[in-house]
Amino acid sequence: MGMDTRLYEAEVKALDLLKGKFVNLTEEKKLFILSDTLKGIDPRITEAEVKMILDDINDIGNLGTFMKMGNIEDIMVNNVNNVFVYDAQKGYEKVNDIRFDEDGLDVLVKKLKLYATNEAAAGNIMDVHLPTKNRASIVYSPKGYDITIRNFSGKPLSILDLVNLGELDYNMAARMWLYLDGFRIRPANIMLGGIAASGKTTLLNSLLSFFRPDMRIVTIEDTYELNTSLFENSVNLETNEGMDLRELIKAAMRMRADAIVIGEVRGAEAQDMVSAMNIGKMSVCTIHASSARDVINRLTHSPMSVPEDIISVIDAIAILSRVKVGSRLARKIIQISEVSGRESQILLSDLYRYDYRTKKSSDMLPSVSYRDSLSKAIGADPSEIIAEEHLRALILAKLDENGKRTIGEISESVQDYYDNPERLLQNIGMPNATPIIRL
Repeated sequence: MGMDTRLYEAEVKALDLLKGKFVNLTEEKKLFILSDTLKGIDPRITEAEVKMILDDINDIGNLGTFMKMGNIEDIMVNNVNNVFVYDAQKGYEKVNDIRFDEDGLDVLVKKLKLYATNEAAAGNIMDVHLPTKNRASIVYSPKGYDITIRNFSGKPLSILDLVNLGELDYNMAARMWLYLDGFRIRPANIMLGGIAASGKTTLLNSLLSFFRPDMRIVTIEDTYELNTSLFENSVNLETNEGMDLRELIKAAMRMRADAIVIGEVRGAEAQDMVSAMNIGKMSVCTIHASSARDVINRLTHSPMSVPEDIISVIDAIAILSRVKVGSRLARKIIQISEVSGRESQILLSDLYRYDYRTKKSSDMLPSVSYRDSLSKAIGADPSEIIAEEHLRALILAKLDENGKRTIGEISESVQDYYDNPERLLQNIGMPNATPIIRL
């Protein structure tokens, strides 16, 4: 602990009094509030001791080390029993050198409570946004507190990072670029499905690089994860006890949004999302599902209950999963399908599938339903759309070759392509390439 009993007891009392009071504060402001609180507890406390206590409050021990590791996605404290982490490549791993007794766990929770943004069930369930941008979920159980920290350390993965990790290839990435762009006239409505921890949010965040810079983007999430900092005209909405996803989607429809990006749909808000698509509001979201058909089944059954006759406004569905590659786990897009109409059921056209048995991927088939819809909307021949998609795959490959792989670098290059495609092609070393479609 590094401090005597008097200071430790004063810190614990201060933690109880300051619950939820450190949200969005600078270190200077925290120091001021903590000093005022501590001197009310013990007038003998000096400014040096206040600083010592603040340093201890900011210290969550060895858990903080894991929060700095880019490969660690989640840190799980199972009350006083044990601690696990989830490694992106290895899966779950037990941490043998970290254990909490009841007092230590209680103090850790008090520290986290300083940043609690909600306290339901008399403080038994808490959501915490840490200053490190990580998110902690705290639930009280009969054996003590169970804590799960979602780790967002390091730079967010870009679409090219995901290509290099084997999640998708340049052709798939170019297809996603085409979907999200739609030549400004007809961007696609996309759903990203997958099991838990399959990388849906990571992929969704990387796809934001393909939006046009003049678009107004509204993101809606239970907990803020998506990064729209590269877009000036963007709004980030987050649910709370007074505003659920349904209310926020309805609000977004009144905010002149060009694109509504929803972190995850789970219930009746799916009706509002599809209704937004139906009136021309481009929407992109994630959903828990194991296949494109599973996505449709979830949408058309309770609790989502979206009418079948408007499901066809969804253009494309991409499914992600974790697969075993050699001795490690890897995330992959395992299916891309387009909604191609409705007869006795919703029709799906599979453009790509991953074969778990052979561990091989099928070739990426050309888009048909969306391509034809886009062709009519912009007055271009379908062959031109295919050629433009192929060019964009080459651009992404060239950016990768040139080492331009961060989200910022990709976003800048994509925006340059929208503004002046010839200049971008010249700058990246493709002077003989010609953009096929200009809009």
